[in-house]
Amino acid sequence: MAQAQRRALHYVFKIGKRTETTKFYRDVLGMKVLRHEEFEKGCEATCNGPYDGKWSKTMIGYGPEDSHFVVELTYNYGIGSYKHGNDFLGLTIHSTTIVEKAKRLGYPVTQEDGLEVLVCPDGYKFKIVNKSTEGCPVKTYSLACSNLEKSLDFWTRLVGMTVFKQEEKKALLGFSEDQCQLELVDLGTSIDHATAFGRVAFGFPGIQVPEMEKLMKSDNQTILTPLVSLPTPGKATVTVVIVADPDKHEICFASDEDFKQLSQLDPNGTELLDQAIAADKSNEWFAKKGKSKAAV
Repeated sequence: MAQAQRRALHYVFKIGKRTETTKFYRDVLGMKVLRHEEFEKGCEATCNGPYDGKWSKTMIGYGPEDSHFVVELTYNYGIGSYKHGNDFLGLTIHSTTIVEKAKRLGYPVTQEDGLEVLVCPDGYKFKIVNKSTEGCPVKTYSLACSNLEKSLDFWTRLVGMTVFKQEEKKALLGFSEDQCQLELVDLGTSIDHATAFGRVAFGFPGIQVPEMEKLMKSDNQTILTPLVSLPTPGKATVTVVIVADPDKHEICFASDEDFKQLSQLDPNGTELLDQAIAADKSNEWFAKKGKSKAAV
């Protein structure tokens, strides 16, 4: 299969502290709201996790989704927090301003492997390289694996990625060197996704999405969501298939032609998010009932 049109799209985080977390993304990381959508019931492809209630999706990043790797924040109205496992190891961002802004606003900054590290209010890690950048500032997303050789076989042979750099316990790979790349880190132990598990999404030419499903099935890989068309009210319908790698990391393959229509920058995105936050009285409702939002 041709690889030229394949691209990394975004990583999905489930959040419970929508107000605090979106403030962190905007004020500290310096990302912009690209679009915001509200849904009254759970996603057919479990984009918001295995939950069936009202939820929202906020796409946020440094530039248009056509040319940047961005973040999808999914918020389930009845859930306040999620348990983290050892599966997601961080997003690496190149920036000369993030650390200074974090310190000025009182966010803790720690050190890890020579990099400065921030953790957002919902517990996800960001590794900051203090340098200016060309192209998208989000350079890598790091996932843990239990057996690097087995994971590399899956991601190269089946997904079609190229290995750009490999060490004994880690590797860097992707579809091209100018895209956000996947870092696999071998922990030498089983991978626990807990309930905060995320999902990485890729755009593939539409004809290749059903082909990926067939390929994964023929190789006895895990299909989490068979080929399905996902409508978004007032926007394009995207065909996707959701699979899992050997360590059960979720992967979404989406029809890129449709996704490019769906993901057009919405100039009202920030306003829609702010309106949704202002209208969200779920904390007050739970407080009146003498309860807290669910921690799952």
